[in-house]
Amino acid sequence: MPRIAVCPDNDLPDGEAVKIDSPVSAIAVIRSAGELYAVTDRCSHGNASMSEGYVEEDGTVECPLHAARFCLKTGAALCQPATEPLMTYPVIVEAGTIYVDIPETA
Repeated sequence: MPRIAVCPDNDLPDGEAVKIDSPVSAIAVIRSAGELYAVTDRCSHGNASMSEGYVEEDGTVECPLHAARFCLKTGAALCQPATEPLMTYPVIVEAGTIYVDIPETA
């Protein structure tokens, strides 16, 4: 499983997101209410970057274009216009650095 370094843990404040490129696709790494999450960066409804979306304290992110909301833990679409989930990825903090694990089959 390839592991991609994102940034130092201290560089991603709560309520913020960062976009990284991976062999699979662009990924949004998001900190919400102190927890780290990684989801596909593209909204499943349209061509919008989830890393530019609105991070909520309830563990969701809202698409910046059409207000579709997604659960950061599961990737589930929580409201229209989105109906398809976002792919999620494991996030690890090791030696002060945030990493995302990309499954071989992704």
